Amino acid sequence: MKIILVKTAKSGNLGAVARVMSNFGFKDLILVSPKCKKQSQEARNRAKHAQDILKKAKVVKSIPKMHTLVATTSQLGTDYNIPRCPVSPEQLKGMIALKPALWDKIGLVFGPEGEGLSNKELAKCDFVCTIPSDKKQPVLNLSHSVAVVLYELSKAKITDVKVSSHIIPASELDKKQILKLLNKALNKMNISTASKRRTQRVVWKRIISKSFLTKREAFALMGFLRKCV
Repeated sequence: MKIILVKTAKSGNLGAVARVMSNFGFKDLILVSPKCKKQSQEARNRAKHAQDILKKAKVVKSIPKMHTLVATTSQLGTDYNIPRCPVSPEQLKGMIALKPALWDKIGLVFGPEGEGLSNKELAKCDFVCTIPSDKKQPVLNLSHSVAVVLYELSKAKITDVKVSSHIIPASELDKKQILKLLNKALNKMNISTASKRRTQRVVWKRIISKSFLTKREAFALMGFLRKCV
């Protein structure tokens, strides 16, 4: 599983995230347009024994494409704001606990300190995860957010996965093909406005992503959708 930090501004937070990753057994860190240096003295001081994670962290210009990208946010919307309709870390753990073949293909995306992820950045992700917190102080420090989510997911890493190890998950290409067929089906339907059509696309993208389909399920769904178009 990849931890993706977008536009991180503070070296101390970056180092603390590396330390937290090491605490819970996560090694892959990706930095999207960071505003601080990953090898700064402050980052290295805060990382403690996680120097290797900092050193090997990849620096990129945009959020990378992956099988599943899970955005994290504290800024939630109503039921009508579908891109910000979240699952909790505990629910996320349950969704992926028996999907060991997908772990290296999932990215957890954390936004910059202060403003968090933009709507444009959220749109690049498959769905959203949020940490339940007090309404008076809903925003956690970046490294604290990472710690809470990784603690929960670390419990999934030690789950007995023998019952599902033989089941092949749907690939990123399978998901794209399903969405392509859904798009064709939607275009044939009598939907009153372009806005409602876009909403349907967003809804179905999130339903499919949250389902973590098996390859057999994906093929069955493709077969059904082909009959619809």
